[in-house]
Amino acid sequence: MPHMEDTMSNPMDQLVEGLRVDRTNLYREDVFTDLKVATIKKLTPIKIDGTMDTTRPVTFIGQTQIMSQMGPLPVQCTIEATSLEQAIERFPAAARVAVEEMIQEAREMQRQEMGRIVVPDAGTASKILS
Repeated sequence: MPHMEDTMSNPMDQLVEGLRVDRTNLYREDVFTDLKVATIKKLTPIKIDGTMDTTRPVTFIGQTQIMSQMGPLPVQCTIEATSLEQAIERFPAAARVAVEEMIQEAREMQRQEMGRIVVPDAGTASKILS
């Protein structure tokens, strides 16, 4: 007779069942920082054997923080560049675009929240105001 544990699926197995590494989309990550404001990650595409995959482009990701009323906010941006030097030069503009997008998203979320305010109908409003 099988044990109850054998017939029931393990909750941990269910959690990790869908975790599969995409062997065709691997990258090596190199990190560069000025130890002040900027971190730039260079993601080099690689094959399963660790050699560079020259059929895919290198990607640069910029990271920094900006101060807000609620404290530091992380900012991450893709930098269109083909070299580290170019990524460093283009970092400020890419970060600016990412911050502008964050502000737009925050405004849109605020607008959507404002649309959720429930306004009572005339009958209810007159009872409240009476």
